[in-house]
Amino acid sequence: MRTLLTAATLALFSGPALAAPLCDNLAFSGLLAKCNRGDTIKVTLSSGKPLGEGPVILESGAYYEMEITADGTAEIGLSGPDFFRAIWMDEIVINDIEVRPMAIDSFEFDDAGTAEFSFIAIKPGRYHILIPGTTGESQRLEIRIQ
Repeated sequence: MRTLLTAATLALFSGPALAAPLCDNLAFSGLLAKCNRGDTIKVTLSSGKPLGEGPVILESGAYYEMEITADGTAEIGLSGPDFFRAIWMDEIVINDIEVRPMAIDSFEFDDAGTAEFSFIAIKPGRYHILIPGTTGESQRLEIRIQ
């Protein structure tokens, strides 16, 4: 029985089922370690312009920042509830105000401005963030978590 439990435990905690962080030595800071940070993802909200270049490929278990900038040409929202539930959100920063939410569905910009949020990619899959009510491919950004 002990051998069976040991084998089951080893199978559970080894192999590709575990998230692979970007660095080998996470030290005391764990997943928030500097070596575990991916490139910043830039998203632009502007009337008639693409959201960004995609697809964006993320590594499960890695820490990322997304910078969403609206130029004020229109009142524009950004929705992506499936993506926002596939990540662990650390914080959202708007005008130097830090918010640590449990979950969000969308952002909306009434004027020009920038919102930044940091997160750890968790659930592998293919997701989209998009401008609600639009159908154009340039009005959506594909994000893949591997």
